[in-house]
Amino acid sequence: MAIRFIAWITAVVLASIPLRGAAAQPVVFTAADGVRVYATFSPSQAAKTTKGVILLFHMARSNYGEYESIIPTLVAHGYDCLAIDQRSGAPAWGRDNETVKRNGGDPTPFLDALPDVEAALAWAKANVPGTSIILWGSSYSASLAFLLAARHPHDVAALVAFSPGEYFKDDSIVHQAAARIRLPIFVDSASSDREESVAASILAASPSERKVQYRPHEGTHGSSTLRVDADPRGAAENWNALLSFLDALGNQ
Repeated sequence: MAIRFIAWITAVVLASIPLRGAAAQPVVFTAADGVRVYATFSPSQAAKTTKGVILLFHMARSNYGEYESIIPTLVAHGYDCLAIDQRSGAPAWGRDNETVKRNGGDPTPFLDALPDVEAALAWAKANVPGTSIILWGSSYSASLAFLLAARHPHDVAALVAFSPGEYFKDDSIVHQAAARIRLPIFVDSASSDREESVAASILAASPSERKVQYRPHEGTHGSSTLRVDADPRGAAENWNALLSFLDALGNQ
């Protein structure tokens, strides 16, 4: 009886540990308000462990397909990736936004997606315990990532924000959140004076001692700046800046 019980406990523990190098797997979890959030989890290709888990949030009128060509580089670099479909999104990248589709079909205002990213953080804490969690947002979700990091300063190791801005009704809420964030922050944006100025303003509000703003020679809005199909001339330089920031996290 005792042997069977120990074997059962072992099986449960092993089932909760991501298999390194395994294929991406679908994930569904429930936000605090009852909305079911659809996602995909891609374990790192590291042999035994992971450098951390990156939570990937998409831009407006989009879905986690935004990260389809981005995730392979991150998992090869040793990171687990959880990419979610927020309730504020739409069909794009040749696929549906499953969270929108399965919860009535109508996207919601940007700020309504905050419970979705909260739930993603909770899922990562429960299912990839003991590892660093990095928040990554694109456009409006970059701003959500600032709000999430400010709410959970002890659960997050770093913040990556592509094209953050004041996209919500309260046009100072992101700056207020940034003022409470002391963890390492990387900000990138399209190669436009306006986007770079907004990003600089938000970053300046943070008291973090490790802040990086990358101003690309070539860049597009949001995380798509890393996609060769969206940013053929600038993707490589944006990747170099991002990976340099991520590599430095391991040397802190």
